Amino acid sequence: MHLLIFILVLVGLILVHEFGHFIVAKKCGMRVDEFGIGFPPKLFGIKKGETEYTFNALLLGGFVSIFGENAGDGVKDPRSFNRQSRWKQAAVLVAGISFNILFAWLALSVGYMIGVQTSPDQANFGTVQNVSTTIVDVMAGSPADKAGIKSGDIVESVRTGTAELHAGASAGEVQDFIIAHQNESDILIVKRNGAEKIFLAKPADGVAEGHKAIGVALGAVGTLQLPLPLALLQGAVTTGQMTVSIAENLGTFVWHIIRGTADFSNISGPIGIAGIGATAVGDGLSATLLLAALISINLAVINIIPIPGLDGGRLLFVAIEGLRRKPISEKISFRLTMVGFALLALLMIVASYHDIVRLLG
Repeated sequence: MHLLIFILVLVGLILVHEFGHFIVAKKCGMRVDEFGIGFPPKLFGIKKGETEYTFNALLLGGFVSIFGENAGDGVKDPRSFNRQSRWKQAAVLVAGISFNILFAWLALSVGYMIGVQTSPDQANFGTVQNVSTTIVDVMAGSPADKAGIKSGDIVESVRTGTAELHAGASAGEVQDFIIAHQNESDILIVKRNGAEKIFLAKPADGVAEGHKAIGVALGAVGTLQLPLPLALLQGAVTTGQMTVSIAENLGTFVWHIIRGTADFSNISGPIGIAGIGATAVGDGLSATLLLAALISINLAVINIIPIPGLDGGRLLFVAIEGLRRKPISEKISFRLTMVGFALLALLMIVASYHDIVRLLG
């Protein structure tokens, strides 16, 4: 059930993107022939005005069909996409990206009104309450991962056969304790979704530099709950921070691809994202909203990349056509778009392969 809910969230995020294209195209006076939920074959449709609103069998997203989008189409029709000014064309293409960012801001703002798990140093407004030492990341294949420890577990106490750390210890104290007893097995008592759980993990070499470790990152995490005005402000700040961080990470990854040094093992494809999403849905509404915002920003950032087949690639074509003062050849546009789709499909296959390897491992 959690997986189904998350799939519907993903479909919703794509529809938000497509609705951005749709509404701006309408406002710019372009003819929109179809707004589709899912992909063909069509199950049914309702025509309102000149636009048909369809529901399709492959519920994997959605699409908008704007008259004259393809090179050479509708060149004589004043309501065609190809007959509009370059600024209007660019506005329609950027609209999907903008709506994804807007959605992320609203989702985060609602999350902050409900209460979001946050580090005190990440709160720009209000005060983080009920701060606890929390496991914020678990290294794949580490002793902690094999023991079953998960990100989000709240550390209540740690002990070995010879020593015990006091309850309520800080993240730094827990880390120092594990290092000081790196040759002994650690018994961690954690709280997960209100239930107490006990795990045994023995520090190992190769997990951290200079000492044995169990493979967890620790931090102080509490709940940040804000009234509407402050939630909107905090949501805007967090959206900006997430967008910059995702763009920087994506830029670094692309640079490593160009150099041939990219590590694809940490990239999640559809299978991995589905697993993460189902877990987030199980963790509650605020966790779901946070992940939805993160994915929405990822969709925006990825779509702005100037690769043919993405909105960024089409924006690049519009810019080139504006400089040349004539359209790009339909044959060249088609070939470049197919190359772009092939590259994206290859990346998806590689990411899915690593998803399967992680599941089997």
